[in-house]
Amino acid sequence: MTLSHNRFDFTLQVPPDRDLGTVHFVAIGGAGMSGVARVMLERGVAVQGSDAKPSAVLDDLASRGAVVHVGHDAAYLGQADTVVVSTAIRETNPELAGARSLGLRVLHRAQGLAATMADARVRVAVAGANGKTTTTAMLASVLMATGADPSFAVGGELVEFATNARAGAGEVYVVEADESDGSFVVYHPHVAIVTSVQPDHLDFYGTFAAVETAYRAFVATIAPGGLFIACADDPGAAALAGWARGGAEQQLRVVTYGTSPEADVRITAIHAQGLGSSATVRLDGLDRSFSLPLPGGYNVANAAAVLAAVVLGLGLDLHEACRALSGFGGVRRRFEKVGEANGVTVVDDYAHNPAKVAAVVSSGVRVARETEGRLIAIFQPHLYSRTRDFAEEFGRALAAADVLIVLDVYAAREDPIAGVSGSLVSDAARRAQAGDADRMILDQVTTADAAVAEVAALARAGDLVVTIGAGDVTDLGPAILDALAWGSHA
Repeated sequence: MTLSHNRFDFTLQVPPDRDLGTVHFVAIGGAGMSGVARVMLERGVAVQGSDAKPSAVLDDLASRGAVVHVGHDAAYLGQADTVVVSTAIRETNPELAGARSLGLRVLHRAQGLAATMADARVRVAVAGANGKTTTTAMLASVLMATGADPSFAVGGELVEFATNARAGAGEVYVVEADESDGSFVVYHPHVAIVTSVQPDHLDFYGTFAAVETAYRAFVATIAPGGLFIACADDPGAAALAGWARGGAEQQLRVVTYGTSPEADVRITAIHAQGLGSSATVRLDGLDRSFSLPLPGGYNVANAAAVLAAVVLGLGLDLHEACRALSGFGGVRRRFEKVGEANGVTVVDDYAHNPAKVAAVVSSGVRVARETEGRLIAIFQPHLYSRTRDFAEEFGRALAAADVLIVLDVYAAREDPIAGVSGSLVSDAARRAQAGDADRMILDQVTTADAAVAEVAALARAGDLVVTIGAGDVTDLGPAILDALAWGSHA
């Protein structure tokens, strides 16, 4: 089973990174691209690249030995042998167009990452609509804490290591497998996790049926005799596990996890307090408790997936793995505490599909109630197509917030779509609230400054403010803290 793409052939055998020559990354400062570049640099590959604007990421890559440019120009290709791009890079980009005209090898970002995995004895890949970044980061953290010295590449920065990727000396390589464009079929893991299968990225897939087909293609790439781990609480992932048990040619071991009585790895006794949580997991007939410095049942589920992978797939001791989870430092922009001012706590989260947003809002409401405060949510829709397709679902997910501010759409790789704006989401939230007088949806604001001013005027001690979205809404957190601190001295 294969998945087609109109720009990249994901069935091609990718050379190991040592055979790629000088590698040029277009948009090298991105979360995924920078991770691949970091690993290649640590493995001795000559790396260069460009990005639209200066950033701390570019500075870091330059300090590691990369040649970086600001802006995009075919001249920046220099003596490159291989060019790495993401799906977001259009064919009209001067560097990609130049690479095509010169006949250079052009790889998708995922193929570039796969090239760094050629020598790994054990490959672990984590996929899913929700939770894959945190789950991948937890896996890497547990393996680091238990001395496995893994290589890893994650779509977010691990707080405890201040990086999103590294080349370790151990035999295990852990990657976040992004399903958004079908590229997750290139890794051929020995252990694979799927946290959820949901109708997302319909701008690429078109239908949920096509999404399901893509996940089956991913499972079909697991090495013969490998381990496939799926969430029993997610209908799509549970169905995928059933399919794998019934028809996978590789004779996979299939394990499910979750709170469901049908789960092979069963989660019980979930407790939450503040920004942390704890639970008990039954695995291989043993019950072990663990704690996490993260809120939400969804993070407990992510931890159970990690335990299944490291114990059943990699042979770690369950007790040791549970102890290692308690030291997990978290991931940037995953319910990350930005700070506190004037009694108001500010948290930032990357959630950008309805299920993720609903989970963040649910956790936010619970945390706020512990201090008798309110949840003030600032949501920035990501992509016009996603906003068009899921406005109602976003509205329902956000309706539980006590105060809601919806910004306009962060376009990312897309051009505007007529009639699609943040107001679709705020209007849907109003309908979902059905006139609930205890909640407030502010008129849509279109500027960051206006949102900061609104929050500074409304927030009171005990409140929790959460900025939500995959765009530049993340910049509002520090500004809100400054405004709150300034207001307390005014």
